[in-house]
Amino acid sequence: MIIAANLKTNFTRKETEKYVNELESYIQTKNITQEVLVFPAMSSLDSHDGKVIIGSQNAYATQNGAFTGEIGTEQLEEFKIKTILIGHSERRHILGETQEELVKKFNFYKELGFKIVYCVGEPLEVRESGNEKMMEYISTQYEGIDTNYENLIIAYEPVWAIGTGLTPTSEDIESIHTDLKNKSKAPLLYGGSVKVTNAKEVLSLNNVNGILVGSAALYVEHFCTMCNYAQEIENKNKENI
Repeated sequence: MIIAANLKTNFTRKETEKYVNELESYIQTKNITQEVLVFPAMSSLDSHDGKVIIGSQNAYATQNGAFTGEIGTEQLEEFKIKTILIGHSERRHILGETQEELVKKFNFYKELGFKIVYCVGEPLEVRESGNEKMMEYISTQYEGIDTNYENLIIAYEPVWAIGTGLTPTSEDIESIHTDLKNKSKAPLLYGGSVKVTNAKEVLSLNNVNGILVGSAALYVEHFCTMCNYAQEIENKNKENI
């Protein structure tokens, strides 16, 4: 499974280093074999040697240049970062990134062989309009995206559930993940108010290949526990084969 932490605009560089080191120590000690990703704030990006993979929450489709407030591959290469988050709802809905812009960014980093965690999801008014309308809406977020890209990970995040404490039912999560698996065979993560109290249940659902955790990941001990849940589920599944 893939367990990912989006730290958003939180933690200083020193706090992030402490967080990553604590996480690394935990997964080494507990022999966690799951894929563990951490996306720090942009100013806290740094090199890391170990099992934890550091990714960037964003980058412009450029090596460098006159793009005020952005970073490019020149900055990512300094820290040997080859993983990026693209299409998060906060960048779509708060910062106004269009599908056209996201496709350009996706293709740029695809050509460089980056591991791309690509986010899709719907706002509340779309969900309330019914399953057909919801799937039509999400389908537009796949337009222009190479769903067969070998280093693609898709994260489904219902926008209305992010940071609200609300989550779809387990049946709803399974249902939409099954539908989305028909669009791409890439690993499919669930995000949207995932926390230590519901992570184990979510990770146990069919067609859920991991989780993308936001605010709950700010507590490193909680995120470590989620990594351990994933390991326990995988170990149990192996025993049942």
